[in-house]
Amino acid sequence: MHISDGVLPMPVVVAGWIFTIILLAATLRWASRNGDIAAEIPKLSVMTGAFFVASLIHIDIPPSSAHLILNGLVGIVLGPLSYIALFIGLTLQALLFQHGGITVLGINALMIGIPALLCYLAFLTAAGRKVSLPLIGGLSGGLGVFLTMCILVLILIISGSEFRAVAGVLAVAHIPIIIIEAIVTGAVIGYLARVKPELLPFPLRGEKK
Repeated sequence: MHISDGVLPMPVVVAGWIFTIILLAATLRWASRNGDIAAEIPKLSVMTGAFFVASLIHIDIPPSSAHLILNGLVGIVLGPLSYIALFIGLTLQALLFQHGGITVLGINALMIGIPALLCYLAFLTAAGRKVSLPLIGGLSGGLGVFLTMCILVLILIISGSEFRAVAGVLAVAHIPIIIIEAIVTGAVIGYLARVKPELLPFPLRGEKK
């Protein structure tokens, strides 16, 4: 679900970079208030790598592509640092494999990073109400892809009427991915809750459910 270079009009590209720079600064400050960022670097590296690998297996549907994203899982595990991790992953993909592009890094980060942050907040809210962690993990995983798809469709529609047909195709193509990511994320969160709860968001650490 990456938009390629040269597809979007320049005002949209510039706006993407402006909002991404603001969010990078804001999430870094948010994370610093939650705890020691240095201690989170190993976890950030692992989750960035997971996102990087998952996104390399994709089906091209110009001007974008369909593939696993794992932004819901990254959001749950990393919280506010998820935006930074996803930006790093997108940058590496663009530089090493020309997946997406450099000029559209801002837009692609918004498209994948904002849902990750929302999934983190949704997970914390539901977990605080004693809902099953695998269940809310699965719902968050599916929600991450769904929100990313919605943002992608909105960006394409804003960018021009010629993208409306493509937006519809991309929306349909990501329905199976929503289901797959819900299952994968639910299973991973359930496993972490049992054997490695310290990898879960800050308020849940030490709680096994």
